[in-house]
Amino acid sequence: MELRFDGKTAIVTGGASGIGLSIASELAASRATVALFDVNSSALAAAERGIADAGGTVLPCAVDVTDLDATTAGVRDVAARAGGLDIVVTCAGTTASAGLFAQSDPQRWRSVVDINLFGTINVCYAAIPHLTERGGGRIITVSSDAARIGSAGEAVYSATKGGIMSFTKSLARELARENVTVNCVAPGPTDTPMLRAWSVGQEAVLEKLARLVPLRRLGLPEDVAAMVVFLASDQASYVTGQVFSVSGGVTMA
Repeated sequence: MELRFDGKTAIVTGGASGIGLSIASELAASRATVALFDVNSSALAAAERGIADAGGTVLPCAVDVTDLDATTAGVRDVAARAGGLDIVVTCAGTTASAGLFAQSDPQRWRSVVDINLFGTINVCYAAIPHLTERGGGRIITVSSDAARIGSAGEAVYSATKGGIMSFTKSLARELARENVTVNCVAPGPTDTPMLRAWSVGQEAVLEKLARLVPLRRLGLPEDVAAMVVFLASDQASYVTGQVFSVSGGVTMA
């Protein structure tokens, strides 16, 4: 089944690398116009080149999702340039260095909460008027299976991802009458630049993580992108308020 998004416009936050870039690339390959929101200007330029070289239509946007005013302006600009907005994927995220919560840095908590949780909230708040004006649309949030099972050394990160799950379900109830579906994808351990940075100096942790996965491998960004693209499609029009684990079987709920 080929999924096509001709005439549709999508925003993908954190779209310059990792899972976000894979999602953006898949949507662009399926004929969507894709706006990349990211604060990393060099990664943003590289992502733009890669998607454009593959024949996709891409709008790079240097937007800090922790800033509501900047996010609102960025979303408004994309909708104006593309003639509307149909799909929003909130993938921007960060984590703290591994370590026990009782020994963690309170300043780092704020950054993780601001990017992961408030970043998701800000983007949705800015996008909803444009989606409803269009007569409906799709919001897909990106959480983590760490919110389902807990993750030692990532207590605040896990808390933000649990907040995203709850936010998704509540928003899905509010927006159903507007024909906007809201779903959440929760990756398990996925081989991304963020995971690699998190595990510097303890590479054996990655091997252990892979052994804990029933499918015996780390996830790939493309594994998550496939689920997101389906949820963004017309084939998922009767699916809302759900959390989908893409974890190789780490959780089976």
